[in-house]
Amino acid sequence: MQTNIHPDLVGKDKIAEAEEILRSCVHCGFCMATCPTYQLLGDELDGPRGRIYLVKNLLETNSMDDQSATHLDRCLTCRSCETTCPSGVRYGRLLDIARDLMVTRVRRPLRIEVLSRLLRWTVPHPRVFGALLRLGQLVRPVLPMFIAGKVPLRQTSVALNDLPNGSADKTVILLQGCVQRAATPGVNEAIQSLLQASGCAVEYLTEEGCCGGLDYHLSDHETGVRRMQTLVDQLYPRLDSVEAIVSSASGCGVTIKEYPEILDSSYADRAAAIVDKVVDISELLDQESFTCRPIRVAVHTPCTLQHGQQIDGVIEQILARAGCEIVPSNEGHLCCGSAGTYSVLQPKLAERLRDRKLGSLLREEPEVIVTANVGCQLHLQSGTGTPVMHWTELLARQL
Repeated sequence: MQTNIHPDLVGKDKIAEAEEILRSCVHCGFCMATCPTYQLLGDELDGPRGRIYLVKNLLETNSMDDQSATHLDRCLTCRSCETTCPSGVRYGRLLDIARDLMVTRVRRPLRIEVLSRLLRWTVPHPRVFGALLRLGQLVRPVLPMFIAGKVPLRQTSVALNDLPNGSADKTVILLQGCVQRAATPGVNEAIQSLLQASGCAVEYLTEEGCCGGLDYHLSDHETGVRRMQTLVDQLYPRLDSVEAIVSSASGCGVTIKEYPEILDSSYADRAAAIVDKVVDISELLDQESFTCRPIRVAVHTPCTLQHGQQIDGVIEQILARAGCEIVPSNEGHLCCGSAGTYSVLQPKLAERLRDRKLGSLLREEPEVIVTANVGCQLHLQSGTGTPVMHWTELLARQL
């Protein structure tokens, strides 16, 4: 794609990278067939190819109108298009660069701006988010339906089966995640139990910082990068003493694995060393053998796992080997509509995507739906009475 960069943007940070990504697009349109928002809305500008043209126009004119910004904001950044693209276009990275430019060129609707700020001020702080979540759960019965639906039901720790600890021959750091610690506390307990049964000694960071993904993807790159640097500073001194850094939530994992391309040269080498040891929990447990009670399970693999980290089918393999019956579902590549903060900022589209996904997952009447990211878990659960949980929690309960 030929691009004539606006003179005021030539030489500025990340512009050359954006131009390189644009040039890799050959306009084939394969991406449109797997884009969730294009499937729903049928508008070329609500698909990857159309959005790429909008970014091209931004770089050539150094401006963007409100309607173009709306089309870009409707993107889930699920990156299904990247999995489909034969040319390897790094669409997610291009959109991050574009959204950073949009901050000073577009005035978003007041509702979006207020919600975005509230999310950035609360979610990355587990204590603050946890307190607000508990308050919301307390008054949930008297809230209007459209607000109550966004407050997840309280999930207390559930007693897990007493798994015997294996002989600890390696040590890992388990990253707990900001939202997960407050909203689904049983997940990290289940993961620790499974890791210990697999012979891993589990350690935690004393004051685990946010991975920076929420701020970064909400166009506050400065704060996002600062959080990323803090986490690098926390993890790097401990690399020699641990076998792996385990990501329990796929959304955090994909962000950390992209640190080397986001952070500048002063952090790039340390970030790359950290990424060499970062694994999703499914990667670490894939070689382990578990046996559990039979149960019919539908699996939703989050976009951050299958498209972002290119890890697909592993959860099904682990659970099937353990004795679970994995029920088939179509459209496994499509996003559930959670997409980080998308379900809050774009609620109508998110609910349509959720209902479509649930229709596929529930078609064969599973006893439980499992996933690998807290956002997907809470979003899907808001639309069904069938239990939705992290796959490790199911495994730890059923052993």
